[in-house]
Amino acid sequence: MTVNAKQDVDVTVVGAGPVGLVLAAELALSGASVQVIERLTEPADAMKAGSINVPTAEALDRRGLLAAAEQVQREVLERVGPFARKTDDQRPGGGQPTGDQQPGGSRRAPDSRFTGHFAGMVLDADLVDWSDADLAAHTAVAGARMVPQRELEELLAGHVTRLGIPVLRGVEVTALEDTGDGVLVGTTAGPVRTGWLVGCDGGRSTVRRLAGIDFPGTDPELTGHLALVDIADPEKLANGWAWSTRGAYRYGPRPGRVVTVEFDSAHADLAHARPRSRGGTPMTPVTLDEVQASLRRVSGTDVTLTALRAAATRWTDNARQAAAYRSGRVLLAGDAAHVHSPFGGQGLNLGVGDAMNLGWKLGAVVAGWAPDGLLATYDAERRPLGAWVLDWTRAQIGVMRGDAKSASLREVVADLLSTRDGTTYAVKKISGADQRIDLPGDHPLVGRFVPDLWLADGSRLVDHGHGGGFLLLDRTPDGTFARLAQAWDGRVSSVTDGHATPAGVLVRPDGVVAWASDATDTAAVTGLESALHRWTGTPSSAPDHMPVG
Repeated sequence: MTVNAKQDVDVTVVGAGPVGLVLAAELALSGASVQVIERLTEPADAMKAGSINVPTAEALDRRGLLAAAEQVQREVLERVGPFARKTDDQRPGGGQPTGDQQPGGSRRAPDSRFTGHFAGMVLDADLVDWSDADLAAHTAVAGARMVPQRELEELLAGHVTRLGIPVLRGVEVTALEDTGDGVLVGTTAGPVRTGWLVGCDGGRSTVRRLAGIDFPGTDPELTGHLALVDIADPEKLANGWAWSTRGAYRYGPRPGRVVTVEFDSAHADLAHARPRSRGGTPMTPVTLDEVQASLRRVSGTDVTLTALRAAATRWTDNARQAAAYRSGRVLLAGDAAHVHSPFGGQGLNLGVGDAMNLGWKLGAVVAGWAPDGLLATYDAERRPLGAWVLDWTRAQIGVMRGDAKSASLREVVADLLSTRDGTTYAVKKISGADQRIDLPGDHPLVGRFVPDLWLADGSRLVDHGHGGGFLLLDRTPDGTFARLAQAWDGRVSSVTDGHATPAGVLVRPDGVVAWASDATDTAAVTGLESALHRWTGTPSSAPDHMPVG
């Protein structure tokens, strides 16, 4: 049922997927009035991402949603545990077939140490150096990584509801006009005036098109399918990933889940389908026959599928990034800003990172305390990571093709991924544990997501920031750092702790460390004051910057 949109609101978010819901929640926590409008009348039930990375899990943790995410993972493991397995053919260097698929293989429970895969080469948890500083610093969310996108949307929908944010379904954007002091938005529910408009409406974003933002990149070379099906003869399929000259596929890790990849331009023509054209024509749904035909082509078997248990997904390796993440008072986040193949599970996580980064910054602009240029840092910080993800997924496509050159390259990469250093490197990239933003400051924590900082009382620093805002950890003997931050009361919450290293850490609302110091001297105080001005604007009262030491 369509609900009337608010006619005057600080921010209107277009798209009620995970990215739009996270963004709306962050804006509300910043004090902005916000509404979400969504074209679909009900949440989509199509198969999508099956897990989240460390920064996404930590974003949930920072907002008090860790327990709910951990419950989702327990339920997922109960479903897939009896079925999931890791075979020698899945492991890098384990002899991936270069001809037809090879069915069969042993089964075992999934490893609790989540690793992922690179181009279908599952990374062996036993080869990972789990003592690596980046990995060891982010273990508190280990029980909340296997959260599929559908369950994540349900979890976030509850979060948004508790914050009182209206989500208006069955509403489409038809036009927009940036007036300089706001945006006039034409919708199927009537006109809306909003201070800011953010497109979180997917790879075929209407907001991006209406804003006139270019979307350059590389054209697709393959077509893939993701489906949850009933299979009459599953014994005909290989365990895990299998390659052939016709393509690749994966069966698992849960019963009935199949993924197909076809490097065939005849089938890649499907990539030009649109979920809804400008004229309003719906996209042709993915049928059981289409999935079965694709699976038969790449597996070389006559496997029979009897039913779709959820809406199947058709995807390509189309890789594009918006020329700008902002045009005036219109911004983009998630797939509206970048699209790529789903290999490595980066898309959902990249979008949630966009939302966390943009939410507090746009909220600060709406509240009127944002420092000059703060909103410009959204594009500057998120664009490099988006470009890296596009290249990371392109590289995986490059080693998966069925031609002889790609097969040779795959053997080289598999050999590298069979080493301790190679596996650890790939796991760090896939997990996002080593992500870093280029920020001023020479402390090794600056620009990184805050690690698991345990306090003397048994809590963690993130436990004190569920309501959003900046967090300052002060471990000085006399509370010097916290006393300085009192001038920014209402934007910065201070947490004092026993004497330890680091002595002080300033964490932005998106979890990124803006300043850190192991010392408590005058230089440390000066550095903190500079960071506070840079990120939290002009103080409401004169700061106490009395030097120490």
